[in-house]
Amino acid sequence: MKPIDEPATLLATLDPAAGRAERHLWLIALIDWLRGPEADVPATLKRLGALLDAAEADPDWLARWRLWWRRFRQDVDLAPLLADFGFASQSAFMTELGHRIRHKLLPSSPVTTDMTELFGLLFHDPLDARWLGALSARQLERLGALLGSEPDLPAESRGAPASRLSDWEQTLIDALSFCIGQISATGFRPELRSRMSVEARQARSFLDLPMALENFRRAAAAQGLASAEAQAQLPELHRLLDLARQAAYSVYAHLEEHGISVGIVFRLRQLRERVLRATTLLDCLLSEQRPRTTARFIGQLVQVGHESRSIRALVASSTQLTAARVAERSAESGEHYITRNWDEYRDMLLRAGGGGAVLGFTTWFKFLLGGLALSAFWSGLAAGLNYAAAFVLIQLLHLTVATKQPAVTAPAMVAKLRDLRSREGVLRFVDEVAHLFRSQVAAIIGNLALVAPVVALISAVLWLMTDAPMLTPEKARHVLDSHQLLGPTLLFAAVTGLLLFASSIVAGWVENWFVLHKLDSAIAYHPSITGRLGQRLAQRCSHFMRTHISGLAANISLGLMLGLVPAIAEFFGHELEVRHVTLVMGQLTAAVMALGGTVWLEPAFWSALAAMLLVGPINLAVSFYLAFRLALKARSVSDVNRQRIQGAIRHRLRRAPLSFLWPVSAQQETQAHADVDIAPPETHEDEPPDGRV
Repeated sequence: MKPIDEPATLLATLDPAAGRAERHLWLIALIDWLRGPEADVPATLKRLGALLDAAEADPDWLARWRLWWRRFRQDVDLAPLLADFGFASQSAFMTELGHRIRHKLLPSSPVTTDMTELFGLLFHDPLDARWLGALSARQLERLGALLGSEPDLPAESRGAPASRLSDWEQTLIDALSFCIGQISATGFRPELRSRMSVEARQARSFLDLPMALENFRRAAAAQGLASAEAQAQLPELHRLLDLARQAAYSVYAHLEEHGISVGIVFRLRQLRERVLRATTLLDCLLSEQRPRTTARFIGQLVQVGHESRSIRALVASSTQLTAARVAERSAESGEHYITRNWDEYRDMLLRAGGGGAVLGFTTWFKFLLGGLALSAFWSGLAAGLNYAAAFVLIQLLHLTVATKQPAVTAPAMVAKLRDLRSREGVLRFVDEVAHLFRSQVAAIIGNLALVAPVVALISAVLWLMTDAPMLTPEKARHVLDSHQLLGPTLLFAAVTGLLLFASSIVAGWVENWFVLHKLDSAIAYHPSITGRLGQRLAQRCSHFMRTHISGLAANISLGLMLGLVPAIAEFFGHELEVRHVTLVMGQLTAAVMALGGTVWLEPAFWSALAAMLLVGPINLAVSFYLAFRLALKARSVSDVNRQRIQGAIRHRLRRAPLSFLWPVSAQQETQAHADVDIAPPETHEDEPPDGRV
């Protein structure tokens, strides 16, 4: 249909006898004309006023409109739109993703009796929600008169003999029936019901909801919505909806303790949103300002429609709660890597030193494997297994690798963001920043302090035993040249930081999967396992796996990624090497031992040394930043006043800079907090519960 400038011209094109496609195209053209080219709410409302003026001044058009509107209502069913629009039909992420991509690429047909499909064609612009919400009381009254100008349909056509309900009221109740039916069915899903609290199950809300609605519907149909009989049924209906909402919330307590799955998250979200939809439908049905409430509801449907077509919204909603569980699992582990006093600081130095010693031997094995001349894939796999074995050994010996810490310490820090509304909460967070920074300093110092001597000692022993160092001069020169400051080393360090973060995601996911399926209790009590291992050994294996599953997943996945990602990149024609600060230090030490003392005079050595000193901070910064962002998203910390935090950190740097390098006394800690000027929090700052999606 061609663009139309005047409302009278648009109204003249209305043809009640036209086919379904032409009638729907006319309605689409009407909404497009109202929207206009300006994308401006006042302009849209002005056009609506002009359209209503023209319609009310033309009795002939009103007669044609009544016929058109009757045919439209007979063709399409509004109840599914009101009850089910915006709810995904599938819990599988890839299925829903394919559905949304298909709708973005393939146009929808106006030849449809599905009002949900037609609704997307009518209100496809975000502006629609805004101008619907901005309608004045007078405009709503005139629209209501226009849409309600049709005589009531025969009772038998509405399926409600002798009903005192209008056609619109009956549509709302039909939508409410559909919505509550879905709520009741979802509430009886075994995976949700088994996770509800005992009180929620005993309340019988999901069992009694359909009956309560039916009682209300019968009273309203017989006596009217305003009758005492219908009004007497409302408190019970509202009570049961509130109990259903509380039952949904009670499931979260189980999720926080026993893990999640995509299917559970999907159904839980659907349950909560359908309860809200049912409450909204009741408001539209019973509100004293029914036109205003209905217009607001239609605006909400427009927004929901955009979200239901958005790929970005799908990704965000599908990952938020999983991210929360990953962050929480990591936060539990991260607390062990934050030093808050001298005893913990010294312990961190010792454990990091032990980790550096193990990685010294790992460096030796790396060069041994490199001498086997394997293909790219098998060389990468061998290197990955070497790294994984070293990381697992470090875990089992309770030692530390510095660069693995940020991915788990960042969520632990975010846990302190809960109480930023108070001055004390901000100061506690700043304390955690200082504690974390010095913990990383201690870990790096410990790693580097022993990896170099261990590699030098191994190289010296090999020289004495075989009359040859760990590396040939040619390989040593290659190591030196490949770690230059002006080369891609720093970029490789950033990629390695990304892999460090990815390993924490794998760890959180694996632990959640382990807990979700109750594998610890299965190992401890399954007859086939206890029969082979014995009950005592099965119990020990169960405890070991429950305690170490996250670390094992992180270490093994990190090791394999460090080895295989460069091989995969090489397959696609891209040069990529891992740059892990402790391993780089070990490799440079081996190169120096092979080239002799004269290498200290070469600019290439100092360039490689400078690059190595930057590799560690880049590893830490990238992995910490990504983990920190994930934790912020997972905990829904979106309105944190960063200026308050930054100001407090700057004050801490001025008053107690050494607290970022090593522990200070309690008196110095108190002095660091003195006279810090922290602005009051923003009044709108309100954090929802963790992971509540």
